[in-house]
Amino acid sequence: MASTLTFAPLEPRHAEALAALFDRSAHHCYCRYLHFPGDKYAWQDRLANSPERSRAELIAAVQRQSPEARGVVAIEAATERVVGWLKLSPAQALNKLYDQRLYRRLPCFDRAPEGVFTLGCFFIDPELRGRGLTKPLLKAAIELGRELGARSLEALPRGASDASDAEYWLGRSSTFLAAGFQVVHDFAPYPVLRLQL
Repeated sequence: MASTLTFAPLEPRHAEALAALFDRSAHHCYCRYLHFPGDKYAWQDRLANSPERSRAELIAAVQRQSPEARGVVAIEAATERVVGWLKLSPAQALNKLYDQRLYRRLPCFDRAPEGVFTLGCFFIDPELRGRGLTKPLLKAAIELGRELGARSLEALPRGASDASDAEYWLGRSSTFLAAGFQVVHDFAPYPVLRLQL
């Protein structure tokens, strides 16, 4: 299957195809949770009652090439469908992630994260899950990070061995470790990993 896919930086022309990946999956977050200003109850309300707002925000952010909508996509050559997505954003664009209680004020984080990019939101078409797309997506994201001038990449995956599939939206520790990331905060359920570029 991997031979029929290309892995490339997200571009404005991919906006609708990326949104369609979320549509096909009936997953109405549209990679907006980390940019949503409200609390978890307001987010649940949006998921249930107005997912079209998140969809429109994603498309607009991709089309204007916003830092919050950077990353890489897996594209099916025969159909031009986007079948995989990995977010790669400057750390400053993901305050909601870093402000979570588990990560707030950890000494491993740079106080002025200039040049630090964060990986988040691995999302694979349900029909292609379990076929090894995360590794080439991560490889493409590392290459994109270098192109964007990142000095390091950070990952905040779920590290517990008993986590559900839904909890792996930030990736698996094993995927990052295999790509050369180092553990900089070793709290098993919620480790912090970093790759110096």
